[in-house]
Amino acid sequence: VTVKNSSKDPVTAAGEERDHSPKEEPWERTLKTTVVDVEAGEFRGHKVSLWDLLHSRYIPKENRKELLVLYEAGELTLEQVKTVVTTIVTRAAAGERPEPEAPEGGPRAEPEAPE
Repeated sequence: VTVKNSSKDPVTAAGEERDHSPKEEPWERTLKTTVVDVEAGEFRGHKVSLWDLLHSRYIPKENRKELLVLYEAGELTLEQVKTVVTTIVTRAAAGERPEPEAPEGGPRAEPEAPE
């Protein structure tokens, strides 16, 4: 009887642990099911979940953590998260590409810094 009890206890404890791990919070499920079009980087032409965008290489870990905390706390709406994430991804992906259309002899125009 003691052997059965001792073998059941760890299994029960492990089973309970497994039951809790895969459960998603409602806010997490929302991020995983909300898809957006981001015309940048490897996401171009694909619909991608906000969750995948948040966990992409374009979002620094500290930014991701901050956004998730603010969203979970209700301080950011889903639309705000969507805007921030797509903006970060778009800018980061744009920064990866070399300057296209610049002629080999030098810059075409200098619109940025008027003196």
